[in-house]
Amino acid sequence: MITIRKSQDRGHARRGWLDSRHTFSFADYHDPDQMGYRTLRVINEDRVEPGQGFGTHPHRDMEIISYVLEGALEHKDSMGTSSMIKPGEVQRMSAGTGVLHSEYNPSNTEPVHFLQIWILPEKRNLKPGYEQKAFPAAERTNRLRLVASRNGRDGSLTIHQDAELYTTLLSKGGKVTHFLQPGRFAWVQVARGGVTLNGQALKAGDGASVSGEKALELSATGDAEVLMFDLA
Repeated sequence: MITIRKSQDRGHARRGWLDSRHTFSFADYHDPDQMGYRTLRVINEDRVEPGQGFGTHPHRDMEIISYVLEGALEHKDSMGTSSMIKPGEVQRMSAGTGVLHSEYNPSNTEPVHFLQIWILPEKRNLKPGYEQKAFPAAERTNRLRLVASRNGRDGSLTIHQDAELYTTLLSKGGKVTHFLQPGRFAWVQVARGGVTLNGQALKAGDGASVSGEKALELSATGDAEVLMFDLA
């Protein structure tokens, strides 16, 4: 079964420098029917104006993945990390027992457009950690590239949960297929462009929960970028 979550049905928060769309309940947006999917708790699509950002704030007991679509995002945290995240790079921060961090758009002219993803960890009070890796476009074009997994296989980031995150860059007419093992679930999030998922049309900002399917076929109706979560 595939259930589509339309882009326009997401929560929306707008404050001068930030435009944020919430796939699931977050902050002031609360929908008891949209509290996440399996261990996937948050998908926020954020656009931050030049020279603006999120000041230092705390997190704990969450696996946080940042995925930049356009621009650059500057990250600093209480573990001593200072980094810049650009398109093609994926960051994982394990908040664990507690961490402070900030996210800032260092450009004076260009906005930053990114997805912030939260996954519930398999246990509480883990040691905080940070990891960032680049995944070249050639590895993601018209193929699914594993970028995060429980065991960090194939050069992916390591997350503390039985979940896998794949991404793909599809050219018009491009197709990829992902096979779900029995008892597994999936969430598909379209970051850009348009695709069909097992024949059902999805556009940028749309998501879809998947259960009871053996295979997922994504076919691009135009250039597209898609994230696919394989979940316990």
